[in-house]
Formats: sequence, C-alpha cells, structure tokens
Amino acid sequence: MANVTFSSPAMARDITVYAVAGHRGTILAVAKAHKLPMAFNCQDGACGSCIVEVKHLAPSAIHGISLTEKEKELLRQLGKITREEIIAAEVNDMPPRYRLACQCIVRDEDIIVSFEGDPSIPSKPAHLAAIGSAGVFFGYAVQVEQDAIDHYSELAAAMHKAGHNDVADLFLQLADYSRNHLGEVKGKAVAPAGPLPAHYAWPHHATPELTEAWAGDPSHARLGALRAALQGERRGYDFYCAIADNSDDPELATKAREFVLEEGDHVAILERWIAREEAVQKARRQ
Repeated sequence: MANVTFSSPAMARDITVYAVAGHRGTILAVAKAHKLPMAFNCQDGACGSCIVEVKHLAPSAIHGISLTEKEKELLRQLGKITREEIIAAEVNDMPPRYRLACQCIVRDEDIIVSFEGDPSIPSKPAHLAAIGSAGVFFGYAVQVEQDAIDHYSELAAAMHKAGHNDVADLFLQLADYSRNHLGEVKGKAVAPAGPLPAHYAWPHHATPELTEAWAGDPSHARLGALRAALQGERRGYDFYCAIADNSDDPELATKAREFVLEEGDHVAILERWIAREEAVQKARRQ
C-alpha cells in the first residue's frame, strides 16, 4: 500500500489517501479519484499543467524511477529538472524532485505530493469550530502561536546545522514575532479552548525530522525549509482570517484583523524569500 499525502494551498488541510501500488496508476489518477483540486489539461505529458513536487519519505531507497523522454524534456524546458537529476534517475533509480502527475506512477512507498491547485475551481472556506467568546478565541490563538514558535525553532536549528545561517536567522525572527503574539494572548485565554482544528495546525510533515532529503542537497534544504515555513504560516493566517470574517463580536473581529495584517506580512516575507531562492536556483541551472 502507498500512503500518499496531498498538500496544496487550495485545500483547507492536507489529505492522506491509500493507493494500491500499480493498481491506481498515476498520481493524477489518484487525485482525480478523490476529487482533489489538482490542475490538469492534456493528461499526456505535453502541457505541464499537472506539475507537482514529490517528496519521498525514504529518499535514500531505490525507487525504480521511469522517466519518459517526453516528461524529461518538458521538465527540462520548465526548469524543473537538472542534468544531474536525470542521470540519478536513469542510472541510480533515484527520483527527481518534480514530476508530471499524469506520468508519475504510484509505487509502494509513502510520498508527499505538493501542488498549487486548479485555479478554475473556487476554493472552499475551511470549517471553523464555534468560537463563543474572546476568551475561547485567545485559547485557540495560544495554540496557533505556540505551534509556530516550536516549528520555527526546529527549522532554525536545522538551517544552522546545514550552514544556512541567513535562513535560520529569518526563522528565529519569525519565532520572535509569534512569541510576542503568544505573550499578548496568553493572559486573556480561557482554558481549555479545545483542540485546534487540524487545518489550522502546522502540517505534521513540515518539520526537519521528516525532510531527510535536505541532508543530501543544500539548495533543496533552503527552499524546502522556506516552503515548509510558508505552509505553516498560512495555517495561522487562515485561522485569523476565519475569525475576522465570521465573528459576530465586533471587538473580537477587530483583534483578529490586527493578527491578519501581521500574519499577512509574515506570509509576504516568506513568499519573497522563496521567489528569490527559486530565481537563484534557476540561474544556477542555466
């Protein structure tokens, strides 16, 4: 059985499905079977609309990768595969980072499939647990901010270990922002607020111990960590947006909007870092 986790900003939360290796065909076939908002067009490896990032949770294992000439050429044109990755796939059966979902066959391994989502499908708002008072909101906010502090600290430690001190410093700064938020809401929270809805918590795979591939590729370490941070930060942003947009309490909505503005700034910071890092890596491949 293959444990396939689909992750996308177009979905309220990550979705994990079980696919029988070889029986369900491609990643795209699995996504369509579960009605996930993955973009696709030709379904024949010619258009590139279904490009996905595939993280293998056992990256050192031999996978028996099969890259068709069509897929290799299109990924090369899109700047999503290097000559070294092609050689590693053809000679050592090691997977490249990006694949075409319509060409990539699901095998007997656990993977995380990340994709942007189909822009033609309107996103659905995440379900919001009932927030009866400001005290309950602050109780949830404590969990959101503590989540962020813990993960940013882990990501910073991983980046320091890999020698990426500039990225580590960014994560420590973002952790400090969350620490300030935590100090602001902690004294106002009522306990217990109840468990934080899963789609507002940091995704479980966005932690250093589950990103073993970083150790083998410093460039992937930087970009992978930044993307993990962005995915987690968006969860907090979505939480505060949901409160601001749905609360009947004007005071509570106002406080949530203050957090929305600050979290939005953090999301924008990470998006700028990611765009810059992607441009640097693309330039190196040319």
